[in-house]
Amino acid sequence: MAEDFVKAVDDGLKLAKRVYAGKDRAMAAPPKLTPPMDKSAVEMEVIQGLPSAPMVYAVIYDPAIVDNPDIPTYQPHVYGRRDPPALIPLQMNGVELEVDCYLDTAFVRVRGSWRVHCVMGSRSCDCLVAIPMGEQGSILGVEADLLRKSYRTQLIATEDKDGTEKAARAGECGFLKPHIFTLTIPQVDGGSNLSINISWSQKLVYCDGEFLLNVPFTFPEYVTPLVKKLSKKEKIQLNVIAGTGTQVLCKKISHPLKVSSSHIFGSVLLQSPSLGDIDQRETFCVYLFPGNQQSRKVFRKDIVFIVDISGSMRGKLLDDTKNALFLALSKLNPKDSFSIIAFNGETYLFSTSLELATKEAVERAIQWVSMNFIAGGDTNILLPLNKAMEMLSNVRGSVPIIFLVTDGSVEDERHICDTMKNSLRDGRPICPRIYTFGIGSFCNHYFLRMLATIGRGQYDAAYDIGSVECRMQKWFTRALSPIFANITIDILDDLDEVEVYPFHIPDLSSENPMIVSGRYRGNFPDTLKAKGVLADLSNYMIDLKVEKAKDMPIDRVFAKEQIELLTAQAWFSENKQLVEKVAKMSIQTAVASEYTHMVLLETEKGKTTKVSVGVKEKMVDSKGQKMIMLGSLCIGFGDLNATAENTPPGSEKSKLPEAADIFVQATSNCCANLCSYCCCMCCIQIGSRMNNQCAIVITQLCTALACIGCFECCANVCCAGSDGR
Repeated sequence: MAEDFVKAVDDGLKLAKRVYAGKDRAMAAPPKLTPPMDKSAVEMEVIQGLPSAPMVYAVIYDPAIVDNPDIPTYQPHVYGRRDPPALIPLQMNGVELEVDCYLDTAFVRVRGSWRVHCVMGSRSCDCLVAIPMGEQGSILGVEADLLRKSYRTQLIATEDKDGTEKAARAGECGFLKPHIFTLTIPQVDGGSNLSINISWSQKLVYCDGEFLLNVPFTFPEYVTPLVKKLSKKEKIQLNVIAGTGTQVLCKKISHPLKVSSSHIFGSVLLQSPSLGDIDQRETFCVYLFPGNQQSRKVFRKDIVFIVDISGSMRGKLLDDTKNALFLALSKLNPKDSFSIIAFNGETYLFSTSLELATKEAVERAIQWVSMNFIAGGDTNILLPLNKAMEMLSNVRGSVPIIFLVTDGSVEDERHICDTMKNSLRDGRPICPRIYTFGIGSFCNHYFLRMLATIGRGQYDAAYDIGSVECRMQKWFTRALSPIFANITIDILDDLDEVEVYPFHIPDLSSENPMIVSGRYRGNFPDTLKAKGVLADLSNYMIDLKVEKAKDMPIDRVFAKEQIELLTAQAWFSENKQLVEKVAKMSIQTAVASEYTHMVLLETEKGKTTKVSVGVKEKMVDSKGQKMIMLGSLCIGFGDLNATAENTPPGSEKSKLPEAADIFVQATSNCCANLCSYCCCMCCIQIGSRMNNQCAIVITQLCTALACIGCFECCANVCCAGSDGR
């Protein structure tokens, strides 16, 4: 999809040369890239062609409508229809960016104005909004204001959908890449202005005591208005509410926020519910920061790496996983011990027991991985997990860790969670931690999240195959640096109706803050203590000041994490009440979930309200509301069929109908189901690309069908077969 998008934009920029800019200047072309010499260079070129800031594109199916709406040039008519359409980047009149930072979360708001400068004033086109987001970005809402209409997104419960909705054209909404959200605004008049408000949340990246905020906000030159006297205006505002009770330094724009403290520190923030909150319990969050003391001792670790080498992991995916594993091995302390288990339907062990991470052992492990990580076979996750638990059963005086990497789903996932839960109840001082990493969309990410929560570890994922190595390296780095373990907060046991997310408090790493949140009834004291164990196995206690959160919406800050954790619990327990709770939280906070769908509310100014919702539409009540249901914005619960077939991540099947499917529909329902896929211009395009033999066969088929009064059906089949077969 990303490659198709880049090509569509390139086609649009070429098509935009038809737009005459008068004496000011012509449409600026994108910067030329160095011709690629190898595959990696080609991939880099694709990445450079993707939006690096919020962008709006005119969706052009008919090139004949492309012209300056103010100065018609009456250029020669362009015959033909583009399918897929070309995308012409719209000129931007101005844009404002405002960011609110709370602890490790940022809320981003963008307000901008774009003009449909490339379409005749008498014509209209759809406009595609593309929104790149930062680390773990989550779209919260889009509002668009036109001359005669306005649009805004909203979430509705999945159960509110009607099964009789009519499918509309695909591509109205979705993710171009996991961090790039796209939404189509229908039928915008040429020459008109389009005002858009966008909001999303994302995480700040923590590194060496500093928070890094990276908001995609780099605009290409060709969004500058054609007319020189209309300058493009940009405004950026950053608001920081740290809530840390310690010194916070903001060096300058484009530089990190630094939390200044040399020791572990933290605090507790409380918030009362709003009147409209579906949960009227109080909200709290407890956070611990590791400080910036470089000499802080890290726990000794006993580690088992479990890596999926089933057939779907073949190629670059397995190579990137190996590279990340090699870097993790190189970071082990000589006093650490480790082993490696590769698995598909069987298990393959580097060693039957843990080995000290000496230089020689690490070198042998790298050589073993290089020789034995050969993709093939199916997927069995329980077998290697049981083996890892057995290998860690007798370790003492360390933090035992299991790393699990997989790209597939298995049928016994709930049984695996139950088995691991029982295995972790052996009474040892520090139980094994389970860290999970999911690749692509075919694995059940909620199973992996639940497994990590049970094992007091952390879950991470790479939905985009190109980011596997980078994200996995960061995941390993966080997990390999525990400095404060077995954390407990006693007061939580004395409160009423307490819910904590996650329900097992994870360890504090020198590479990442530890934050938990939840709901409660009762009274917090003015201070409380967080207790745990340091790397020298001594007990340690931190005094945490309790204070009211001022100007910090705690419920919104932790909404995404709580929704995902509750979704994992709902999947695991198959609890319908939890499903309903997640749906209500999702609607209240505007954070998409597995149990809600997004809708686009369309309002005609001065008339009744319509409702649009992504790729389907329907009438919902007597007030004239119309819904176009968006495609799912979440990842689902894995794909057992794709895993069984060893389908590589990133090769998801297109949802668009194939020509053969259309032909079958045609033969069973004449032309009724086909008319929406064709037009006269399709016939012209197909005829121009059809070879002689195909033309003869089609002519004979049309003649035969005409004899039984079904000639029109055949014509539609010809239109649908856009590849000329």
